[in-house]
Amino acid sequence: MKFALIAALVVVLAVAHGTEAGSLVKRDAQSDLNKITKLINEMTTSISSATQDMVEKVKAMEVTNTAQTYMEDSRAKIQPLVEKVQAEAAKLQEQVKPFIANIEDKIKPVTDNFNAQVKPLTDNFHAQVKPLTDMMEKFFQQVMDQTKALLPPQ
Repeated sequence: MKFALIAALVVVLAVAHGTEAGSLVKRDAQSDLNKITKLINEMTTSISSATQDMVEKVKAMEVTNTAQTYMEDSRAKIQPLVEKVQAEAAKLQEQVKPFIANIEDKIKPVTDNFNAQVKPLTDNFHAQVKPLTDMMEKFFQQVMDQTKALLPPQ
């Protein structure tokens, strides 16, 4: 494709140059040749760059499509396993429910008894500590008030 474009350009430029060669004004052939060479080089660079960009885009699309296909294939392979594991987990949960209920039935009286014994102790502790915490709170409030009184007015 590059060769065909370059050949066509050279033919067009040769024809244009040939038609101008017959004119009365004599031109500098080396200057025209340099211009043509520069133009051909620029076109070659431009075409090469565009081709490289297109190749990279195609490769990127291929990588994306390959990755997407791989993900879909993996998902198709894993989905039955996931469903099987979920089914087994549901069966196991149904099998364990009676054991858990039995353990809860056995532990509940123990925890109720523990709570019944501990509640009076915690209530008593709270009743004894409450006056102390109230006194400390009043003390800290007095210290704050005195500290504010010492600060210069703003």
